[in-house]
Amino acid sequence: MSKIIGKVIATEKNPSTIDDFYFWTKPDMILNPFDVVKIKHLKNSITYGVIEEISHITDTANFLSDYISNDFGDVLTEENTYRIGMNYVRAKIIGNTCNIYIPLINNSQVSLADKNEVQEALGLKNVKNPVTCGYLEMYSNDENKITLPVKMDARFLIGPEGAHLNISGISGLAAKTSYAMFLLKAIQDKYLYEKNVDDVAFLLFNVKGKDLLAIDEPNEFENATEKNTTLSLYKELGMKTTPFKNVKYYYPYSKNKIGNTYLSKEEYDNQRTLNKAMLYKYSYEDDKDNLDLMFASLDDPNQTIDSILNYIISKQGNFGNLTSWSAFLEEIQEKCQAGRSGDKEITVSSWRRFNRIIRKLIYRNPIFDRIHDYTEETRIGEALKHIKKNEVHVIDIAKLNEGMQGFVFGDAIRTIYNLQLGEYSGEKDVNPPRKIIIFIDELNKYASQDSPKNSPILQQILDIAERGRSLGIILFSAEQFRSAIHSRVTGNCSSHAYGRTNAIEIAKSDYKYVPQVYKNMMTRLKQGEYIIQNPIFRSLLNIKFPKPLYKQYK
Repeated sequence: MSKIIGKVIATEKNPSTIDDFYFWTKPDMILNPFDVVKIKHLKNSITYGVIEEISHITDTANFLSDYISNDFGDVLTEENTYRIGMNYVRAKIIGNTCNIYIPLINNSQVSLADKNEVQEALGLKNVKNPVTCGYLEMYSNDENKITLPVKMDARFLIGPEGAHLNISGISGLAAKTSYAMFLLKAIQDKYLYEKNVDDVAFLLFNVKGKDLLAIDEPNEFENATEKNTTLSLYKELGMKTTPFKNVKYYYPYSKNKIGNTYLSKEEYDNQRTLNKAMLYKYSYEDDKDNLDLMFASLDDPNQTIDSILNYIISKQGNFGNLTSWSAFLEEIQEKCQAGRSGDKEITVSSWRRFNRIIRKLIYRNPIFDRIHDYTEETRIGEALKHIKKNEVHVIDIAKLNEGMQGFVFGDAIRTIYNLQLGEYSGEKDVNPPRKIIIFIDELNKYASQDSPKNSPILQQILDIAERGRSLGIILFSAEQFRSAIHSRVTGNCSSHAYGRTNAIEIAKSDYKYVPQVYKNMMTRLKQGEYIIQNPIFRSLLNIKFPKPLYKQYK
């Protein structure tokens, strides 16, 4: 029998409505926001509500009355008259078993829900195409405690019904990368081991240290207890207890092989021995058409940079005869000489500005060179053309400067976009999976509200956000502050995860639909804890997730 914890209360100022209701409960009854309650309603139906706010009141008329009743502020005195007090709770209605939404009747009994009822109330029961996204704990300080795996319909996470995920939260405490990797692990488990499901591949960018450079190696837990607890959680969630499978790593080329990565020589050599690591370069013949990506963060109101790029790509002047980056830089230098611009519409000052930017990225940068050893060296564009189902491709950009990071990221997503459009379909060994999930941290670098409107990287991200679902390109992104991201990106995400953030952030308009008590909770969420939103859930959910299974560098 369900535990009765209170009764519905409807007053003139706080009536029950079709959206929410109030109920009173004892002061010692421990409840939390996000807990689910049930109420018997008309025609033997059950109405479910999720707790949003909890308040305590007494029969004290005002603060002064209470102060006076304590012998004018004596903190050690005992009141002569016991104050009558109660807790009252505001709850949001999230469903009714018979779809009856007439307001709840005053004095109706309010009870705790059992596990099956919680699943039904939150839309977690009989989920089609389930993929694990964490677990929730309810009535945590009660003998009725519930621990429940949370599964969402994969069609609403990676298409075709809905797509794209955005994760936000302050650095360090929010564990954005860990949660994204947990979801990606759950997705790979589903599509790698289950039959009759779509095929999926993954493209990840390592942007911090060595975070994602050993995701196919087992985690080195601090002790046996932590290991056993973590593995048990994965088993309870119906997931495999092994790290990622089929992983390939790409590192920026350097003459000593590790000059542009935080990975050690020993670690790199070990990956090379296992044939899962390569060094990437950019050759002039194949990559000159992507020069626009180097200017993605640059405002170009007069389109002078665009004019120069068109001049180069259309092989005007002597640019059609060049075969190397060094010759290219020399030709640019030539255009900077007075009277030698080559185009009356492009001024020498424009060429000089172009030269300053381009030389900063290319000059003496070993990444820009011909491919010499095809067994160890590759182009990002060439490697990603041949991505196969269930593969995980990790591109390391952590040690590159910001301009180069943008160039590599832009080149990779442009390749994936063209791949799914079928531009490489006639080439040998090109057989892309139906879906490719791209994960990038620090999305604010490429798709912020302040990004130049003509940024090619921003335009590529917007294309993926708005049309990627139909092409099978899914964007998983993370950033510290959601409010800084372009609204067309967040607006096209079907799923959202909110980690710990600060009070300034939750005051922004992006959070205006979130109940105030949930906003306040966002400022004190713990590591391994997120508030998530998805179309199949009838309410925001406060979920937890276990520690990663893959190796984490300290």
